[in-house]
Amino acid sequence: MKYKIHSLLVFFFAASLLSSCKKSYLDTKPSNAILPEDVYATIASLNSAITANYLSTFEYSPVTGGGAMHDAYGQKSIDLANDLMGNDMVVHAQGFGWYNTDYNYTAWTRPLGVNTRSSITWNFYYEIIKQTNLLLDAASETSDAARQTVLGEAYALRGWAYFGLINNFQQTYKGNENKKGVPLYITQSSAKGRGTVAEVYDQIIKDLTLAETLLNGKARPSKQRMDVSVVRGIRARVALVMEDWAVAADYANKARTAPGYQLMTNAVYNSRSGFSSISNPEWMWGAFIPADQATIFASFFSHIDATQYGYAQLGGQKKITKSLYDRIPAGDIRKSVFRAPGTGTTTLPDYTQTKFAVPTVGSWAADYLYMRIAEMFLIEAEALARQGKDAEAKVPLELLCKQRFPSYTATNFSGNDLLNEILLQRRIELWGEGFSLFDIKRNRTGLNRPTGPGNHGLPSLNPVVFTQPDASPLFLMRIPQSELDNNPQMTAADQNP
Repeated sequence: MKYKIHSLLVFFFAASLLSSCKKSYLDTKPSNAILPEDVYATIASLNSAITANYLSTFEYSPVTGGGAMHDAYGQKSIDLANDLMGNDMVVHAQGFGWYNTDYNYTAWTRPLGVNTRSSITWNFYYEIIKQTNLLLDAASETSDAARQTVLGEAYALRGWAYFGLINNFQQTYKGNENKKGVPLYITQSSAKGRGTVAEVYDQIIKDLTLAETLLNGKARPSKQRMDVSVVRGIRARVALVMEDWAVAADYANKARTAPGYQLMTNAVYNSRSGFSSISNPEWMWGAFIPADQATIFASFFSHIDATQYGYAQLGGQKKITKSLYDRIPAGDIRKSVFRAPGTGTTTLPDYTQTKFAVPTVGSWAADYLYMRIAEMFLIEAEALARQGKDAEAKVPLELLCKQRFPSYTATNFSGNDLLNEILLQRRIELWGEGFSLFDIKRNRTGLNRPTGPGNHGLPSLNPVVFTQPDASPLFLMRIPQSELDNNPQMTAADQNP
């Protein structure tokens, strides 16, 4: 089975990774295995182990048996696939074909093979889970603050990984609590079956609760690693999906008001580094990626930044729909990060995004964004509005939106109109950050892609699929065939429909 509980490979520590140089991008894959007999002996080795696990979040995945999967580079490859399956991102042309099967809803329905989107995603998250379990099994129960910090991060990473798995391999939480979840491994153990959605969420909450306790009051060396604010941000995400509105609002507020964060200025928002530099004060968590660890063409920026020579520039430009673009008022800084209609060029057609760009053209040193406080403002606002607390909901909504557009006001919104306004601002603010399909699932709206000039369909790439009902089976990744073949606790009946 793909959990590989029987194998232990040598773990190359972060120090050796960071000291390496002059590697081709095919050789920059972070190490992802642990030698348990000596890795946990000191706090230095523990830190190296957890750092390597963080590095695996932007791991490049070559094809099994040779070759290259240039649309498989860790968490951001999953995020981009989710956005391409939503309503608001358009693919300009055929290009080199990467991600086009996600856009036309065929990638997730293929269970066969080890190089499908489903198998790559499954193995990505379960590898992180395996490594955190090895660490937790060997290094639990400590009163030392430094070791508690590493354990807290391990619990947080495991909860985050299970949240990614359950959202990709099952429908939303509410109303589906008793449906099949994903195998739960909280220790190095024998094969497991799928269990239930509720059981997976119970474990996620348990892990995040332990992480919050262990990390509370602890400092972190950099935003590459989780701290208590990030754990609270993940907890807010989980509560939002579970429709636990009070918890979602509370944890989002705690996360966004943590010391050291502030909304970026409009000048930074519209700069090349606003969404590619971990030094941005709005970023809560991300991956610092120097030039010698960048994965070049097999990277998020290759597929989304058409100002750089990569797959986006070679025909795979990612564009906002005219429908959503037109709903952003003139003067809102968020409108400026998309090519205005009538100003397009061959490499930057109308509506092409420039939100995500490498800081320096010609260099691939660009950081990956995993969480920022703007999302927390929106979670808090939505969760309050869903409780009928309109006046309270307008506070975080206006704090965020006035930063982007000083003339913004939510004064005239109330009830469902206010909720719809918050959801609209979420689509605008978080465009391209990986939430589109998950929001379709949790809001039960179904897929409704706008068509016509500037939207989905010709003359841009035809996505084929324009509508899908709520809870469509196409919203689910298929369980990898290798898992069904090799896991004795699973059968063909465990496959998603």
